Amino acid sequence: MSSILGVVQVFISVVLVFLILMHSGKDAGLSGAFGVGTGAGPFGGGSTVERNLNRWTILFACLFVINTVVLIKIT
Repeated sequence: MSSILGVVQVFISVVLVFLILMHSGKDAGLSGAFGVGTGAGPFGGGSTVERNLNRWTILFACLFVINTVVLIKIT
């Protein structure tokens, strides 16, 4: 069980690093290359892609924390 959760932890870590690299402040980094950080949407918020990127990043961060706690408890 520990080895399966370890592999899942590595996968979550890689995805989380990629998602974090997709974020940027002023069209710098990878998000500017893919057109993610193109500015505000029509209602003053970020674009739909940016909001979804934020949601996915939060989801994977929570999964990372939960998986880490479970790994600590079972070892």
